[in-house]
Amino acid sequence: MPRRNPPVRERVDAATEPVVRRVDAERLYEIAIDGFRAGLTAYRDRGDQRVFYHTEVDKAHSRKGLAAMLVEQALNDARATGKRIVPVCPYVARFIKKHPEFADAVDRPTPQLLHWLDAELTSPQEH
Repeated sequence: MPRRNPPVRERVDAATEPVVRRVDAERLYEIAIDGFRAGLTAYRDRGDQRVFYHTEVDKAHSRKGLAAMLVEQALNDARATGKRIVPVCPYVARFIKKHPEFADAVDRPTPQLLHWLDAELTSPQEH
C-alpha cells in the first residue's frame, strides 16, 4: 500500500521530553522531541474503528523506546475515545501481542477492511 503521510522531521511545539499528541487534520499521532516530529503512527477511522496502518520513527531516534511510547499512548487515546483498535501496521500488531491489556479493544483486520483501507490510501486526499 502506498504511504501518504507527512515527513517525520516537521517542526512541532518545542519540548525537551518526548510529547505525544493526536493530529486529527493529518490523521496521525506524532511524537516530538525538542520541537521536532521524531515519529508518527498513521490511522484512518472507519465507523467505531481506528485502523492503524503505519508507524515510523526517525532513524536518529531509533532504539530509544519512542515507538512503544507513541503506540501505547495512541492506543490508550483511541480506546478512551470509544474507538476499536485495528492493527494493520505490523509494529502495532506486535505491540498489542506483547500488551494483552489492549485485547478487549482490538478487532482483527478483515479482507473487507483491508480493501477499504487500500481504497482510502490510494484515493486523492481531500483538504
